[in-house]
Amino acid sequence: MTRTILLATTALVLTAGPAFAANAAQTAETPAPASAVADDASRSGVLVFKPDFFAAQRPNTALDMVNRVPGFAVNDGSGARGFEGAVGNILINNNRPASKNDTGSNVLSRTPASQVERIELIRGGASGIDMQGYSVIVNVILKTTASRQSILTWNAAIFDGGQDLYGGSYQFTAGEGARSWGVTLSDGIGNNDSNGPGRTIRRDGAGNIIRDESYENDGYGGGRGIRGNYTGPVAGGKLDATARYGVNDWQSWSLQRSAVALRESDYAEESKSGELGLTFTRPIMPRWALETRAIHEFETFEDVSTGNETLGGAARPEQRFSAEGESSESIARALVRHERSAALTFEAGGEVAYNMLEIRQAFTQGGVAVPLPSASVKVEETRGEAFSKATWRVNPKLTLEGGLRLETSTIKQSGDADQEKSFFYAKPRFLATWTPVANNQLRVRFERELGQLDFGDFAASAELEDDTVYGGNVDLEPEQRWISEVTYERRFLGEGIVSIGYRHDEIIGVIDRLPLPGGLSATGNIGNGTLDKLSVNIVVPLDRFGIKGGRFTAKNDWNETHVTDPTTGKDRPISRIRPTQANIGFQQDLVKYKIQWGINWLPLLGQGTYDVDQTSVWRGANYYESFVEYKPTPTLALRAQLNLWDDYTNRRTVFSNRTTRTVAFVEDRAVDPRTFMNLRLRKTF
Repeated sequence: MTRTILLATTALVLTAGPAFAANAAQTAETPAPASAVADDASRSGVLVFKPDFFAAQRPNTALDMVNRVPGFAVNDGSGARGFEGAVGNILINNNRPASKNDTGSNVLSRTPASQVERIELIRGGASGIDMQGYSVIVNVILKTTASRQSILTWNAAIFDGGQDLYGGSYQFTAGEGARSWGVTLSDGIGNNDSNGPGRTIRRDGAGNIIRDESYENDGYGGGRGIRGNYTGPVAGGKLDATARYGVNDWQSWSLQRSAVALRESDYAEESKSGELGLTFTRPIMPRWALETRAIHEFETFEDVSTGNETLGGAARPEQRFSAEGESSESIARALVRHERSAALTFEAGGEVAYNMLEIRQAFTQGGVAVPLPSASVKVEETRGEAFSKATWRVNPKLTLEGGLRLETSTIKQSGDADQEKSFFYAKPRFLATWTPVANNQLRVRFERELGQLDFGDFAASAELEDDTVYGGNVDLEPEQRWISEVTYERRFLGEGIVSIGYRHDEIIGVIDRLPLPGGLSATGNIGNGTLDKLSVNIVVPLDRFGIKGGRFTAKNDWNETHVTDPTTGKDRPISRIRPTQANIGFQQDLVKYKIQWGINWLPLLGQGTYDVDQTSVWRGANYYESFVEYKPTPTLALRAQLNLWDDYTNRRTVFSNRTTRTVAFVEDRAVDPRTFMNLRLRKTF
């Protein structure tokens, strides 16, 4: 139903677009002055948004502004190992942040809106801009005027029947000419929005109820940290530096009970982490520029999970899974960029990286140790990459980008597993951006991507709430994808946009669940697969329809995946990829009252995990998120957001053996997620 509604709306907007565009100049309630947004005549596919475009929203930060750029959604990157392809789609002054973990949205959230000179929306590519595989990015250009500013933020998450959480931050930023610096002290909070009371019913293969228990769970945590930033001229170039140190914690628990049973599970994690990032850019001769990066990150962690069960007054021996370890990543990267002409840019460089994870784990039942494969391992990766790229503006309507990355890596394991593997991959990339007429654009991408391995998959793990222990897999290899993508975009009425995209992935070495000897399973490569994705994004300004300052939004990705199950030999979806998750919303700026408000509706969400001995599929429906923000003065903002949904289910099907896949039991869990409110008070001085 949702797919039909969105596609019908898309078709209507596409056909009505010319009429809207023709009459836009006559509309008295256009969201922003015509001068506030324009095409960059020197670069095809670049739209420039000036501060006037955002005036009605009274933004406090640069992130507030970016979140209102039509047709753009913030993506902070996967955070995977390495730099190339792992960072986000936000640039500040033509460059990405100095550290991967100091994401673009983090930087913009502490950048005052008053310091933004303009925001460039780059679609498909532009001269001198590294798209990093994204088809759309934003480039936030900041002013160089002198400034001093402090920002105090207080926030809270208030749960109906759950653990209330409180946090806050203090930010100081200063700038003078090309030099700026700042410090941030933060006490963050984290929570899980699917926690709450419910019921668990387990039925045997014949459908007979063998468990009927109440269920309740919760999960929450936080982090305290300090970060410093500096940007300024050094040795004829510019240095961007950031450093951070933080302490984090997370804890969760679940409880199931009936007249004859009591089942408890607990999980607690503590970690300490830090990072240092340095980026140096410098012109080295006319039309030639150098960019170098150095990044180092580290983390130490400890976590413990326990499971206890009492049946008919008799206690089962306690299960306990513990892990401790440390990880780090070091990256050195350099590139040279040559602007041969206003229409042609070349780029070449290299990157080297070292990654390490050392982890020690133990599993006991009633205090007796249970052997695990790969319980204590050290995984190290040394990786090198050479890359080159060219961007050619063929004419004002057509821009082409092509590139090639050559990667070689060696992964070494020691401890319970002693193994070494080496890999080599060539990763071509091609992007084309065609703007046949104003406000209409077609983008095409073809690329080979290499997935980054999660080193944690080399070691054992556990989910004691479900009585499940997983082994580690020493034979993991990176997942490869050949990606073909085409997107059509149409813009109208200033903020209006409709885009339709189709993407097809040929996946080599799908990473999913596979069987291990001894009745265990692990994460591993299970064979080749495919992904087909249809994406729709719609934004319709509603001034024309009598709703001043209002806009309708709708977006969704429909994913269809196929892979052959390694246990059954049958076709099935790939685990942990959501088939659909539409987001339909309405927002309005009430300029007279200095208020913004809105509501988003997620009609359906969920995904499945297909393990060797069980399948688990969760579903949710009718998730509502409403907010109101009041900005009585340019330096004060109060925001309240209410999250509400009452339909969250999980069905776990466990098989008695791997040969016949006879159903041992089916467990249905229905949870009524706790309603919660997020509050935020922000004061600038």
